[in-house]
Amino acid sequence: MTSRREFIQIVPLAGAALLTGRSAMAAPVDEKDPQAVALGYVSDAAKADKAKYKQFVAGSHCGNCALFQGKATDAVGGCPLFAGKQVANKGWCSAWAKKA
Repeated sequence: MTSRREFIQIVPLAGAALLTGRSAMAAPVDEKDPQAVALGYVSDAAKADKAKYKQFVAGSHCGNCALFQGKATDAVGGCPLFAGKQVANKGWCSAWAKKA
């Protein structure tokens, strides 16, 4: 039987483990997903439609976007535009905003 003190010490650790496991298991954004199509998302910024998206800036990609929720070295990370899914670090979409 676990004491109340042990239980209170375990709960935050279990919660952190669940959150970490959840983000690691998130599916990648499919380029054919309606939200991705609407934003012109591609998993490789080199394949962005530069004729259609005049705001494309050379060197821009998800990894250096203000919305990217991962480290600059992560291959994938979260993005609030694609809730529950992961975007490629080297991806790009029309909502790209330079990280400050």
